[in-house]
Amino acid sequence: MMKNRLNRLLICLLSVATLLFQCKPVLAEEKALPNDFWNGFRLGGYSSASVILHRDEANEAAVNEVSMMLSWNGDSRWSFFGELEVERPVAWNDDDKFGRKEFHPDLERLYLDYNFSENANLRMGRFLTPNSHWNLLHASPLVWTGTRPIATYRLFPTATNGLMLHGSSPFSDYVLDYMVFAELLEDQEKDKNDLLFEHVYGARLALSKQWDVGLSLLSFTEKDIQAFAGQNKTYHMAGVDFLTHLNNVELSGEGFARFTQNGGDGGGGAYLQTAVPIKNNWYWVTRLESMHRPNEGSYGRWVTGATWRIKPTQLLKLEFAGGSGDLPEAPRGFVGSFAILF
Repeated sequence: MMKNRLNRLLICLLSVATLLFQCKPVLAEEKALPNDFWNGFRLGGYSSASVILHRDEANEAAVNEVSMMLSWNGDSRWSFFGELEVERPVAWNDDDKFGRKEFHPDLERLYLDYNFSENANLRMGRFLTPNSHWNLLHASPLVWTGTRPIATYRLFPTATNGLMLHGSSPFSDYVLDYMVFAELLEDQEKDKNDLLFEHVYGARLALSKQWDVGLSLLSFTEKDIQAFAGQNKTYHMAGVDFLTHLNNVELSGEGFARFTQNGGDGGGGAYLQTAVPIKNNWYWVTRLESMHRPNEGSYGRWVTGATWRIKPTQLLKLEFAGGSGDLPEAPRGFVGSFAILF
């Protein structure tokens, strides 16, 4: 299994990095490495926990994830980033108590970057698919809600194993970011509730100033959920996303449209979200979202509630969610969560 191999590789890299830090005094006695090498390492992570009072299911509580991130960027054209996430290490609900085993290690990212110039970099490894603003910044302490818009994980692969050419360049009064990527190695393992994709490639352009606007194109083959031979379909997808602030109100949204190879409907989705400051770092958050997939039907959801930014690295989120359609990743009812970045 490819993902299992990558998980083991990242664990080995993290272990080696830890041993290198412990061996630093000994190495200094023999042949000192440049200070820039050691100063280039950064270790961090984030975690979140939640309580969900479902509208028509058993209530539950869980530590949603514990994510560890290791990066290195020294006096070199090379840089490194790895993120290993343990999903739901602790989970409880009214029916199974602590009997339900949901512990699952997941390799989020593992890549090397090589800097050719100020505006050209080559990324090699596993990275987040850059066709959605939310997908690139989905970590719990970086988003306003405890639930994720369904369109951002049910319509396209959230991660890609391959190569990406990316960079930034001034464009008039804006900054233009570009990303061109292609899959070289598909995921071999299907996680719970995950969809399998292959032959992924695409591009993204983003302009940043007062308005951050992104345009993306993506092509991929989605493996049939029921695994019938010959039933896999190739889709082409176009997406647009934006984020801006109007009088201290954050407004953001994304929209995706998928098409089959012959131009037929392949599904799509969208969301629109606002975050309005109230008082003392409290924000009122509202989101409307929808999603349609072939042979699965349509889903419509709404989310509203309040988020308290206790510190820049700590968020308390209290929200209510409703709408149509039942998805494990999109609960309906009350969701309370706490997220911390460390």
